[in-house]
Amino acid sequence: ILLLIRNPKDVATSFYHFSNGMATLPSYETWDDFFTDFMSKKMAWGCYFEYLSEWNKYTDKENIMTITYEELKENHALGVKNIAAFFGIPLTEEELQLVVERSSFQSMKKNSEKTHGTFGNIFFRKGGVSDWKNLFSEDQNEKMDKVFEEHIAGTKLGRKLKYDLYCKA
Repeated sequence: ILLLIRNPKDVATSFYHFSNGMATLPSYETWDDFFTDFMSKKMAWGCYFEYLSEWNKYTDKENIMTITYEELKENHALGVKNIAAFFGIPLTEEELQLVVERSSFQSMKKNSEKTHGTFGNIFFRKGGVSDWKNLFSEDQNEKMDKVFEEHIAGTKLGRKLKYDLYCKA
């Protein structure tokens, strides 16, 4: 099992834009309305913090590899190499480069209409890290920090997320 996780502030930001772009999901007039629902566990797929807490129970299992979105952004080639090794897939340097190229955000966004049809532009928006800084108020930032501390801080997944690096203003 490959578990891909992302820092919660960027998850909320991304989900806000996703919700407003997907006609079948509730859309939100404002970021504040969305944030209230996100923090009140009113999302279609449940509470992200509870999701992480549940997965944290299994992170030491040998058949589970956890990688963060941020790790893949920092060093995509190393991430691909580690994933291939985890699944026992040998890659030549040429194959590695091809996978890295084709799995880059830019490449996937460019091909998104072919691969995801009309949903392509909804699934592939910016692909960056720390876009949350454009939406979160100081109060919202503090609220999410508190919930992170209560649910995830000090756990293996909490450390893996490098919250202090990616989620502190």
